[in-house]
Amino acid sequence: MKSSLIIFSFFVAGVAFAYSGWLSESVDWERLGGWTLYLLMFLAGVSIGGDKNSWHVLATHNYKVLLIPFTIVLGTLAGSALVASILPSLTLQEGLAVGSGFGYYSLSSVLITELHSQSLGVVALLSNIFREVATLLLTPILVRYFGRLAGIASGGATAMDTTLPVITRYSGKEYAILSVFSGIVLTLLVPFLVTILLQWGR
Repeated sequence: MKSSLIIFSFFVAGVAFAYSGWLSESVDWERLGGWTLYLLMFLAGVSIGGDKNSWHVLATHNYKVLLIPFTIVLGTLAGSALVASILPSLTLQEGLAVGSGFGYYSLSSVLITELHSQSLGVVALLSNIFREVATLLLTPILVRYFGRLAGIASGGATAMDTTLPVITRYSGKEYAILSVFSGIVLTLLVPFLVTILLQWGR
């Protein structure tokens, strides 16, 4: 939990710092954050490329790697359907569409806003951000009690970028390739599933 608390502390500090108004408006912080992510991805790639065991794991699993994103899709949609059945203000169709973001909040929230409504777009944004933050904070616990694939499942689409460093750290470098593969597949599925679910029945 120590590393999770450190990550969370930096997140809270960032929010507090931005809210205080001390940040210069002349700096494009969103662009700077993007370049920081690129740097993290480069360093993760160097770490993965230097570990021959990572490629061995991918070759060993062969076609079975497809089961990882497939089961994540099934689990996410099942959980979304359960939540939709509990919340009276959310229909099954809306709940499934929100869940189909798989943590990819920027794309899914925009799509849902355009195809449905701004309010549901905000729900998608918040729920998918929460998924990403929860993965960053809880991956050590998830891996310990549910296995090395748990962090990948929790991260969803973000397992290929923002949550990859923490997944690699606690699941092992050999699982980084599986994480990236799963994240790419889920990312590609987001626009199709969200669109299909929201247009279904219309």
